[in-house]
Amino acid sequence: MSNLFELALVCREADVEIVSDALMEVDALAVSVEDADADTDAEQALFGEPGMPAPKAGWERSVVKALFPTEPEATEAATLILAQDWATDVHVQSVQAVPDQDWVRLTQSQFAPVEITPEFWIVPSWHDAPPAAMRVMRLDPGLAFGTGTHPTTRMCLRWIATRNKAWTRVLDYGCGSGILAIGAALHGATNIDAVDIDPAAVTSSHDNATANRVTLNVGQPDLARGEYPLVIANILATPLKLLAPLLCTHVAAGGSLILAGILSRQADELKAAYAPWLTLEVSDEEEGWILMTAQRTQPSETRSWSSTIRKTVPQAVQRVAKLMTPGAAPS
Repeated sequence: MSNLFELALVCREADVEIVSDALMEVDALAVSVEDADADTDAEQALFGEPGMPAPKAGWERSVVKALFPTEPEATEAATLILAQDWATDVHVQSVQAVPDQDWVRLTQSQFAPVEITPEFWIVPSWHDAPPAAMRVMRLDPGLAFGTGTHPTTRMCLRWIATRNKAWTRVLDYGCGSGILAIGAALHGATNIDAVDIDPAAVTSSHDNATANRVTLNVGQPDLARGEYPLVIANILATPLKLLAPLLCTHVAAGGSLILAGILSRQADELKAAYAPWLTLEVSDEEEGWILMTAQRTQPSETRSWSSTIRKTVPQAVQRVAKLMTPGAAPS
C-alpha cells in the first residue's frame, strides 16, 4: 500500500507558478507540472535547450501535481489553495494514492547540469561535470533555495562570470543557498559576506560553501559592514525597493550594485526607488525577468547620502524583515 498521495490541480499557464509556490508553502514533498491536454489533439509542444528550463512555466491548461504523506494532508492543501482569491480558475482534478518508487533516483533524473557560460557550470553531486567546464559549482536541489535554474540566478552568475574579476570584498544580500556568493568566490573574489534573515538560508549557504571548498562569511544582515566593490541582491522587487538606501550605502566608490528578482514591467519602479543614490540600468533580460546594475562613481556621495541613510535604513530593514517573515502581512 502506498504511503504517498498525489493532489492534481488544473490551472491556466499564468497561474502555474503561484499554484506551485502555494503547494510548497503547504508542505508538499514535490511539485511537477504537466500538460492537461497531453495525448489529445489540443496537446502543446514546449521546447527548450537540453539542461535548461522550458521557455514557459507551463501549458495553456496545466496540471500541477503535488505529493503529500497522507490523503488528509493532500485534501487540506486543496481546500486551502482553492480558498485563495487568485484561485478562481483552479480546480481539483484528483487526489489519489501513488505507487512506491525510487524517489531519490526519480528526483535526480530531473536535475541536469546547468550551463551559465560554456566554461562555468552548476552540477549536482550525482552528475559528472561537462568536459568543457573550467569552473564547476557543486549544488544539489533543495526545497527552498536557488540551484541556478531560475533566470534571475543565471543572469547574476553570468554577470559575475563574464567579468571574471577578483573582487576584494563582496556582499550577497539575501543569499539563500549562497549560490551567488559561491559563484563570486569561484571567480577569485575574497572577503565575501553572505547574509540572510532566514536561519535556514544561513545554514544552507555555509554547507554549500563547504561543499565547494570556498570561504564565506555567512550570517544575519547585521554582519554586513562598510563598503564593498560588489553588492548583489537577488530577492524580489518590493524588498529591493525598501532596501534601496541600505544597499546603496554599502557600494564602494567605483563599485557595482547588481539587483535581480525583478520582472521586466517593474524596471521603472526600481529606477525611481534608487534614483536618489544611484542610476540603475537594465543589463540583461531572460524569460520576463531583468538584471539591473549601477555603478557608484563619486566617493563624495557618501557625505550627501549620510543624513538620508541614517533616517531610512533602520525602517527599511524592519519592514523587509516583516515582509519576508512567513505569515506576515506587508506594511
